[in-house]
Amino acid sequence: MPFPPDVPYPPQPPLDAERLPLRGLTLLVVEDSRFACDALRLICIRSGARLRRSETLAAARAYLLGHRPDVAIVDLGLPDGRGEGLISDLVRAGLPVLATSGDPEGRDPAMVAGAAAFLDKPIGSIGAFQRLILDLVGYGDAQSRTDNAAHSAPPADPLAFRDDLAHASTLIAGADIGYATGFLRSLGRSAGDHALEEAALAGDTVPGRAALAQLVAARLARPQRVS
Repeated sequence: MPFPPDVPYPPQPPLDAERLPLRGLTLLVVEDSRFACDALRLICIRSGARLRRSETLAAARAYLLGHRPDVAIVDLGLPDGRGEGLISDLVRAGLPVLATSGDPEGRDPAMVAGAAAFLDKPIGSIGAFQRLILDLVGYGDAQSRTDNAAHSAPPADPLAFRDDLAHASTLIAGADIGYATGFLRSLGRSAGDHALEEAALAGDTVPGRAALAQLVAARLARPQRVS
């Protein structure tokens, strides 16, 4: 399920550094979920950062051959392997890396791999995210530059959630049920869909896989709101 090509952000009116604290920074997110990427994209637009994205380890490595982002945000469960190896390689190259996952148990392996910090999905606070990025790139005045109001991350596009569900419906029927259930567990956690998260946790058995497939089909059958 390839992501659409990156397009330039729409022109922004002049704003001061306090309102765009990540202006001038480029973040690479290595993430297979369109829903999670959309949520991060909205935070980056609000913060002034440029976001580049890769949905596989191979695509990330290809991008990094010709580009050096300021910070990499690496998901742990990816279609072509685990993110810990990429994290270790990037840290050895001197790049600040944040690990992210919808599974809190991923924190310890990520930190062992060398990640500077671990981001739980979903990202809860815009200001905390901004401060973390600024600390990693060595901005000493991170606290004064960031959004200190208690703003939660903006909601992601429900169409992106549906796209991920459609992708996952094909994964459930595939051979790698471990990747499929991990993808759906993370998606459920990010979207606040606790029933989906719980069904994914039980999806590694034959009855659990059938129940998970049925739940995903039911989510896809829901009528879409037209705004």
